[in-house]
Order: sequence, then C-alpha cells, then structure tokens
Amino acid sequence: MKERVTIEQNSELLERCILVGMIQRGQSRWEVEDHLAELRALAQTSGANVVETFIQERPAPDPAYFVGKGKIDEINDYIINQHIDLIIFDDELSPAQVRNIEKLTGIKVIDRTGLILDIFALHAHTNRAKVQVELAQLNYILPRLTRQWQHLSRQVGGIGTKGPGETQLETDRRLVRRRIANLKNKLERITHQSEIQRQQRNGLYRAALIGYTNAGKSTLMNALTDAEVSIEDKLFATLDTTVRRMELSPATTVLLSDTVGFIRKLPHHLIASFQTTLSEAIEADLLIHVVDITHPNYEDQLRVVDEILKELKIDSKRRLLVFNKVDRLRNHHLIDQLKILYPEALFISAARHIGLNHIKRKILELAEAQYEIRQIKLNYQSGAGEHLLYPIAIILDKKSDDQYVYLTIKYDKANKRKINQIAAKFR
Repeated sequence: MKERVTIEQNSELLERCILVGMIQRGQSRWEVEDHLAELRALAQTSGANVVETFIQERPAPDPAYFVGKGKIDEINDYIINQHIDLIIFDDELSPAQVRNIEKLTGIKVIDRTGLILDIFALHAHTNRAKVQVELAQLNYILPRLTRQWQHLSRQVGGIGTKGPGETQLETDRRLVRRRIANLKNKLERITHQSEIQRQQRNGLYRAALIGYTNAGKSTLMNALTDAEVSIEDKLFATLDTTVRRMELSPATTVLLSDTVGFIRKLPHHLIASFQTTLSEAIEADLLIHVVDITHPNYEDQLRVVDEILKELKIDSKRRLLVFNKVDRLRNHHLIDQLKILYPEALFISAARHIGLNHIKRKILELAEAQYEIRQIKLNYQSGAGEHLLYPIAIILDKKSDDQYVYLTIKYDKANKRKINQIAAKFR
C-alpha cells in the first residue's frame, strides 16, 4: 500500500482526490454534474484538492464496485498515474462496496455521507454538536468497521477520519454499540436542558432561519441582530445553533435562531442525530426560509428544503420566503417572475442590508397577529397567582394597591384559556 501525506501530517499539502458520480435511470447528465459540483465544494471545504471527476452512465449501481468493473479499472489506472490519495463517491456506498474498492485501489474510499459527517466533525464546537456528530458517525461506520483501515484512530489523518478517536472501535462492534447508547443518554440530558431553556423563553415569538447551506442565513442573522456569527464562504460553515433577541417594538421581542444548513442527499440518521440542533426550527412560530437567488439551481434547493421539513414534520408551519443576494443578481427579470410565483416572498441582500426593514415589519406583523396584550387584576387575598403567569406570559407593566395587583401582560393567543382561568381563580 503506497504511503500517503495527509492534511494532519502537513497542512501545506492537501489530499489529492477524485470524485465519482453515476447517471442512473431517470437522471440527466446536468443533474448529476450539478450534484458533483456540490460534492466538489464539500470536498474543498473538508480540505481536499479535487484533481478529476469520473461519471458513468448505467441503469443501477454495480453491487460489487458501485460503478462497473471496467470503469473501476480505469479509475485505478488514473489513481496510480496521478498519485491520488482519496476517492469520494457522490452516492452512499454499501460496506461491501467500500471494502472491494479499497482492496482494488489500495487507497481510502468515502462517500457523500462520510464526507458530510467529516465536515460536521470539523465544524462542531459546542458539547451538543460534538455529541450529535459522534453519534451520527458511529451509526454510519458501525457496519463499515474493517481491519484494513483504522478510520477511528487518531494515528491516521485526513478527510473521512475525524472520528471519535478510540483506537479499537474498528475491531469491536460491541464497544461501538455501548458508546452509541452512552451518547444517546448524554444527548437526552442535553435535550432536557435545552427544553428547560426554551420553557424559560415561553411567551416570546420565535423565528428560525432555515435554508440550503451557504444561502446567507448567518449573514442575515448578523444583519438583523448583531449576533457576530462566524461567516465563511463554505458549505456548513455554521453548525451550532445561535439564538438572539430582536427588539421589533417596545412590546414585541422576537427570538431569532440560526440553524444548520440543509443539503441534498442529507442522510436520514444525520437528521435524526441533529434533532436537538434543529429543535429551534421545530419549536419556532415562524420559519424564515432563506434562498440564494443567484444559485443556478435555486429551485432544486427549494425542493430539498421542503423535503427535509416534511421529514421533520414541520412543513405545515408558517413560513416566510426570503430571496437573498439580490445585489449579485444579473437577471433582474427573475425577480419579477418570482414575485408572480411567490407573491408573499421578500427580496433582500443581507450583506448590503437591502430590504431588512421589510423583513422586520413582516415578522412584527406576524408576531402581533399571534399575541395579545391585556390587563388583568389579581386579588392578594386569593393567594399569590402572579407566578402562574410567568411560564405563559410576559409581564409588561405592574401596579398595585392594598387589595389588587394590576398586570399588563402579553401572551400567545393559544394560552388565552389558561390566562382566563388564572384571572378567574384570583379575582
């Protein structure tokens, strides 16, 4: 097996890799080429030097090598001549396919899912994100453990190897399953803590920025709230959820969250592992769907986000569609066309602060439609009922006399019945 130089051994030398895609039945070449262009961006985000791309057209994947034997032999000749370190496939490979290709070529093989997990591991900073990434990685690699490649060892570096780190996981599936169980328990505790924090924010209107990765959600978050979220021109630059308050009026405060970007072919177990990160979107009153209007395949990205929202069972939530990066748009007629297709959509440039007031006004309008402000009075002699309001209402003003406390409160209309019951009990 030839010796390889990896990123972790020398940061100045990038792993030389090739990309492999397949045009299957019902697919067009431009569609697969677009997927491979995105795969190239993912590989570059992970630190690879993409040297070449191979595409094969066949009705269905080969059970042994994914591509046909002739194509894999062609790829192997290229690997030897061009000193390639890594092969990245655009579709998910079976454990047997990975083993067969690695045995034939003598180099590391990962698929799109493995690459996404690698990038997530690179960008996970909080305890919650690290636990979620490790859980997703272990669920992914459990059926792929082999003695040939020590994917989980810190001794081997490079793309696709930013794993949990235990050196013997590859030979002990029982250990992996035990670690998965421990991580699930840890994630449950983190989720419980997050739920307590969300309950403390009850009564505030919540909006979540969602959309395809690199659509400009973090830039919009910073523009609206001065959140100072890190911004990079890379896929999945933001992984950890950020929540900030946004004052829209003296009586209306909105909690705005920035969530992890979506992407096509996002693995199901990854979505499952990231339920707690996506919980801000799941619990939100409003989903602000940010779209890069300059992307040539923005329509496909819209569809991908819709599919993931359906998978999360939140596709029925109120949504505000926002087309971003209008300052970079060359075809201005596109805006006129989109206004006809999406009459309620907004068109902005988060980077240039164009149209931000329109977003704020729309969010304020939606928040005020959902909330109600009223004054109630509670009788001291009936007991201390004020504390019962804290979980379900915001107290805007408070006055009192010898018998009553007079409260001006703001609450979600969904809690009106509970408010009436408290007011009646402490009359």
